[in-house]
Amino acid sequence: MLELRNVDAFYGNSQALRGVSLSVESGTFLSVLGRNGVGKTTLMRAILGLMDRVTGSIVLDGTELNGRHTHERAKSGIGYVPQGRGILPKFTVLENLRLGTFARARGNGDIEEWIFDLFPILKQFLNRRGGNLSGGQQQQLAIARALLTDPKVLLLDEPTEGIQPNIVEQIEDVIVRLNRERRLAVILVEQNVEFSRRASQQFVIMDRGTIAAQGSVDNLTDDLVHRHMAV
Repeated sequence: MLELRNVDAFYGNSQALRGVSLSVESGTFLSVLGRNGVGKTTLMRAILGLMDRVTGSIVLDGTELNGRHTHERAKSGIGYVPQGRGILPKFTVLENLRLGTFARARGNGDIEEWIFDLFPILKQFLNRRGGNLSGGQQQQLAIARALLTDPKVLLLDEPTEGIQPNIVEQIEDVIVRLNRERRLAVILVEQNVEFSRRASQQFVIMDRGTIAAQGSVDNLTDDLVHRHMAV
């Protein structure tokens, strides 16, 4: 459903991804693992069209995305929760959520009730400014906003980083439910190997801008983790 073929990505003249190829079928959960600074976030940005230059092919449901603007990729069916959440702190929860609806193909401002079934706290705080939420609540808002784009594939960049443990568990459970119950394809950048093993069907380990290992999560061995993720 989403396929990358021989993708190179650049910040200015500096090459950050080299020959990356991977595919994600509809309903698949893929974890992207690796040490800090090896290209995981860059991979997400390349898919979204947020790099200075990307070569190779990025295809979603048969449509070539490379060369298209970021807003066009969002309307094609890519939802994104960036590292740091990216909510607008002076906008209310309701206004942040409505921003997500503008990126979907049907383009109205309706917010479906199932969003609040996933994140009940957001319904209580609809008129509260995003900047006044806790870190965990902001992350729930960021995920809900991305879901309101009506994505075919959801990109999540370390969604539990810096969040209190009780909220981490809630967010992990929601991500798994979205994949299992709604058959939403998920690409997750994550440092928590145990969560990746529990939630994913597929994995990719990145190293120095390339894919060092990939396959079924059953093959995510301790040896691979030690070789490519140990500090």
